[in-house]
Amino acid sequence: MEGTAEPVVYQKLLLWEPSLESEEEEEEEEEETSEALVPNPWRPQDSSGNKAGGLPGTWARLVAALLLLAVGCSLAVRQLQHQGSPTGSLGSTAPSPGRHSHGPGIYHHGAIISPAGRELLVAGGNVVDAGVGAALCLAVVHPHATGLGAMFWGLFHNSSSGNSTALTSGPAQTLAPGVALPTALPTLHLLHARFGRLPWPRLLVGPTRLAQEGFLVDKPLARALAARGTEGLCPLLCHPDGTPLGAGARATNPQLAAVLHRAALAPTSDLAGDTLLSLLARDLGTEVPLAGPRPTLEPAQQLPMAQGILFTTPSPSAGPELLALLEAALGSGAPSPEPCPPVLQTAVSPESSTLATVDSSGSVLLLTSLFNGSFGSAYLSPGTGVLLSNTTAKSTTSAWACPLILLNDTEANVLGLVASGTPDMARAMTHTILSHLAEPQTQAQHQHQGQQEPTEQPSTCGQGILLQVAAYAEHAHVSSVPHGCCPYQGI
Repeated sequence: MEGTAEPVVYQKLLLWEPSLESEEEEEEEEEETSEALVPNPWRPQDSSGNKAGGLPGTWARLVAALLLLAVGCSLAVRQLQHQGSPTGSLGSTAPSPGRHSHGPGIYHHGAIISPAGRELLVAGGNVVDAGVGAALCLAVVHPHATGLGAMFWGLFHNSSSGNSTALTSGPAQTLAPGVALPTALPTLHLLHARFGRLPWPRLLVGPTRLAQEGFLVDKPLARALAARGTEGLCPLLCHPDGTPLGAGARATNPQLAAVLHRAALAPTSDLAGDTLLSLLARDLGTEVPLAGPRPTLEPAQQLPMAQGILFTTPSPSAGPELLALLEAALGSGAPSPEPCPPVLQTAVSPESSTLATVDSSGSVLLLTSLFNGSFGSAYLSPGTGVLLSNTTAKSTTSAWACPLILLNDTEANVLGLVASGTPDMARAMTHTILSHLAEPQTQAQHQHQGQQEPTEQPSTCGQGILLQVAAYAEHAHVSSVPHGCCPYQGI
């Protein structure tokens, strides 16, 4: 049975002022018959409900004011702590994640498979900013596998426009006998100028600091030094007695820092490499070539499939060969990968460098670079601190470049794969993507149901490294083969 509805009387809350004392006294009679829903905090009552006046009321007002001051200070401190946190600095670019968490390799906003680049995502950069910045950092700390003298290939999928774009370094050119014309700076600058968000100089802050202040030699670099020796690499990577630096030793490259500092001021892709070319020509005793590097951005090659559309890089990379192999395999029936050929299982390949980055919206950047041999030509330019690529060995650069993006796959909205360390990249990547298409697609269902399971591991032929990034269920996913081979990080 419902009770009889009675009117509820609300009383306006008033802040205490001396001039209001007389008004409060006049209102006491009304308050005796009309009890306020929320008592006036500035006019406390005693435990029996009677009004408290005089001195006790003054003390009560003082205590209430102090309590309000404490609450305000607490809120201010919490606001300052939030503004100082990494996620608090992102603004609308990366809103604070929800209270749920995920297993390794799954992130709310973006991720990168590289030891560097996360700080650019935190600063509000996109996947291109993070990838280019990480590539420049690796050019400093991994001179055995990449550098400003290396050749770069890339594949970028823009989730906003739906377009996939291929990055090439242009035709290989010779700067001097045995060494190639460096193309990294103009190539990466071109990619950033078209698709990056942060200012170009911001991307060179980290690499410049590493070169100037020094970096610790990691195990991959130490192994490469021990295997090759230090001829041509001193004093950059040597102890004073000429022995190679070991893991944990500190190396500096102030000449390279100066080159990166000048490159940060370059307004165009052409000018980004001009200073480097003039210094290199002086070191080598040659003329600056009339025709400099000619990097390109062009639509990626594609292959429509039942599972979506496959994108890769154009000729002279291994991309066209990959698409031909896949088209033949898919045309023959249900995709089923053949066993890895023996040559791919046993081959030991030269060094190369790869990285991959993805955000939760589905934008993906894959980058791969090659010196055409460990430490390239092993010519270390004394005026620039740059190692140049080798042109005397049989060129394998095009056979190594084969990044791949699968759009609207049944498992992921976007899937990106990039590999290194395998001499026949097209056959190895064909095996990898066919294995992916043949596997039961259950991982996405687990992720959509909120189960905290690691991202399913891809597979590849040979002794190489495969990086996989994906975006689905509004999250970024990263993994690699061998498991744990490559550091990844995200936000």
